[in-house]
Amino acid sequence: MRQINSIINGKVTQENILFYNEYGFLVAPNLLNKKSIDELNDDAVKIVTGKSGEIEGVLPVEVNDTIEDTLKRYAAIHFPHKVSDVMKKHASCDEIAEVLSKIVSPNVKCLQTMLFMKAPGKKGQSWHQDEYFIPTRDKSLIGAWIALEDADEENGCLWVIPKSHKEGYIRKRIPNENPNFADVDRADIKPYTEKDMIKVEVTEGSVIFFHGYLLHMSLANRSNSRFRRALVGHYSSAETMLPWDQDGRLDFTHDNRDIFMVAGKDPYAHKGTVDLSKPFVRPDVMDFNTEASRKRLQREG
Repeated sequence: MRQINSIINGKVTQENILFYNEYGFLVAPNLLNKKSIDELNDDAVKIVTGKSGEIEGVLPVEVNDTIEDTLKRYAAIHFPHKVSDVMKKHASCDEIAEVLSKIVSPNVKCLQTMLFMKAPGKKGQSWHQDEYFIPTRDKSLIGAWIALEDADEENGCLWVIPKSHKEGYIRKRIPNENPNFADVDRADIKPYTEKDMIKVEVTEGSVIFFHGYLLHMSLANRSNSRFRRALVGHYSSAETMLPWDQDGRLDFTHDNRDIFMVAGKDPYAHKGTVDLSKPFVRPDVMDFNTEASRKRLQREG
């Protein structure tokens, strides 16, 4: 499967819906305009320079650092919408909401956001399923990957294994030995092989939508001077209850209510919402949701 069925001009067709259900991903070329992308990139600079608020792991700007020097320090920042109205606005913009309401549910909530910088030389994320980290368990979890600049094989675009979401289970995690990946472990993708993988190269402003059970990864940024910035939101149907402790960062709950609505109505509005998640810098060596990291977070309190 080498042809990518695209959303044209932001209008979701029945063919698009069938494609997403069959292959587990969908591309919307140029879904966000240049004004929106420029606004997001400008706001990313404010975030990493500490002008948007306190973020765990963001360091003071050095006197002689250029903006690029500062951006290069960070692979990604989790929950940027907690300090940025710009990030939250675009993660829930009409263009995104329109697609999600057609392929997920008329009622959609956002569970988290992530801002990726991925400077030259930064590693990628190993093969994984988002459902492993965000346990909706009703198969409504979906990511929306907004390209803040062109993403291709050289600077570390996404790769997917089409149809892998249809198996519907969380794959075993095994040690990672690939130097392209920042993770200590990865999903065991057997029996899939290289011939089953496709790269999803996109232009600035395009959005990739992908299923929570879909196997996907990205390789290291091998370019000399190009970043691969992206804003990613994770969403689910508003009907699902979310037993998510954020890999051990929060106390366990049957329904994490640190969410915001993107489309439709919230059937659990009577519960209210809470402000639990704190923005933080993703570590260069990733061990999210491992036994070791959970024990460390428990010790740190």
